[in-house]
Amino acid sequence: MSSPKSGPQARPLSPFMLGQYYRFQLTSVLSFAHRITGLGLTFGTLLIAGWLIALASGPEPYAAFAAHLTAWYGQALLFAWSWAFMYHLCNGIRHLVWDAGYALELDAAYTSGYVAVAASFIVTALIWVVAYFA
Repeated sequence: MSSPKSGPQARPLSPFMLGQYYRFQLTSVLSFAHRITGLGLTFGTLLIAGWLIALASGPEPYAAFAAHLTAWYGQALLFAWSWAFMYHLCNGIRHLVWDAGYALELDAAYTSGYVAVAASFIVTALIWVVAYFA
């Protein structure tokens, strides 16, 4: 069995030293965002479940719950939840394309990442415009 190499290492052993050795890449940031939005969707689904429970409980509980959803903070939560849903969907489609063996080159991965982010904002904005004006 060989002994561990002594002296300075040629490269860092772990990317935890972000400021000195590791530079964030778009693909890693988007992967992290995909996981965070997945968690956010879980909590947003609890919000929707609460709304359904209030709806089934009668007019008074529903009115109390709806008052929170129509407040600025409720609207902000719903907007964040809907954007997280759209981002998770767009990025999931991106992963399906990769699973099919397409767009695996680095420049294609960056382009599809920008498209997924832009599409998530555009579709979210369209949903909110339709919800308010239709």
